[in-house]
Parts: sequence; C-alpha cells; structure tokens
Amino acid sequence: MIKVMVVDDQDLVRDGISMILDGQPDIEVVAQAVDGADAIRQAAAVLDLGVVLMDVRMPVMDGIEATRRLVAGPNAPRVVILTTFDLDEYVYDALRAGASGFLLKRSSRDDLINAVRVIAGGDALLAPPVTRRLLDRFADNRLDPTVTASLDVLTAREREVLELVAKGNSNQEIAAELHLTEHTVKTHVSRMLAKCGLRDRVQAVILAYDAGLVSAGRK
Repeated sequence: MIKVMVVDDQDLVRDGISMILDGQPDIEVVAQAVDGADAIRQAAAVLDLGVVLMDVRMPVMDGIEATRRLVAGPNAPRVVILTTFDLDEYVYDALRAGASGFLLKRSSRDDLINAVRVIAGGDALLAPPVTRRLLDRFADNRLDPTVTASLDVLTAREREVLELVAKGNSNQEIAAELHLTEHTVKTHVSRMLAKCGLRDRVQAVILAYDAGLVSAGRK
C-alpha cells in the first residue's frame, strides 16, 4: 500500500486529489496538510509515508522549504510538486530542494494516479519537454567548481549518458543515440546516479545544468 500525504492550502484541491487516490486499491491518503509546516508535523507521525503531493505557494511555510526539510530526514518520503503553471520559477527551486518531479494541477485523473505509482516505485516524474523548458528558463548556468569536480568521478560514457538524460531523453532514445542496448543504458544511469550521490533523474538534470554540461538553448 502506497501511503500518501496531500499538501495544499485549498480545501477543494486537497479533497479532490484525496478522493481520486483513495479510490485506488494500492493507494491510501493517510494525511492532508494545509501548509508546509503542517506537512512536516504530520509526516513525523506517519510510519512509512511514501509520497507527498506538495503545493508550492502556501502561507506559513511554502512547499520549497517543506520539501527541503522532508527529504533531509530519515526514511524520507518522495515529494511531487503540484503546480498550476509548468513554467513556474518556484518549481525549479523545489526540484533543487529535492523534489522528485512535478505534476500540473490540470493533469488528468489517470496521470495523477500514475504519478504516485511511478514516484513510489523509485523513479522520477520527469516530463522531458516541460522539464527542459523549465530548466532552460530558470537555470543560472554559473559553473560551480564543486559541482564540476563531482563529474570527474564519471567515465566518458557516463558523462554522455548524463548529458542526454539532462536533455530529456528516455533510456530508449539514449540507447538509439549511443548505439547501446536499453539494459546497458540503465546500468550507466544507475552507476552515474550512485557515483554522484543522486537520488533520481531529476537530480541528474539539475546537476548537469549546474555543472554547465547542458545549458539553455543547447539541445
């Protein structure tokens, strides 16, 4: 059973999302929170909380700070940012804070359910075209020597894979580009994430932009 918390300061949004998810046999909404501070308090009382659907703009404590605190704790849940607009500077900050992806509030019922299952399964919710536009618009692309140094642990092939991941390519597309099997690509992605201490593909995208491996306008 996937335990979910819904965090939003709008009652109708919280109740609507909760009603959809609670209707699934493998998902249970165990908590609803009205702001980030409320989410942190409630998360501490829930055993094995799997996924938090987090609004960004809320009073008391916003979703960015709440995300940063939630993912820093032990047995941290995975956070999906709920946003109204796909080009929201706050979403980029939330991804940097440790969110595993984002979901538009206008998404379909099936997309919402799938998002929870994908995130709970350990993957990242990364919609390539939208994420690429988001990062291209808000990434500052200033080279951080520390970040750049972290790429030194990667092989040349792993750096190639990282760059293609950051451009929004799927494993299948990377395999075709590099003339590899999908299994080999998955292995390279797993090793790249482990070497750089990254949780998922979203963090890999952030790393690539911060290191200047990929920049706005470069596809």
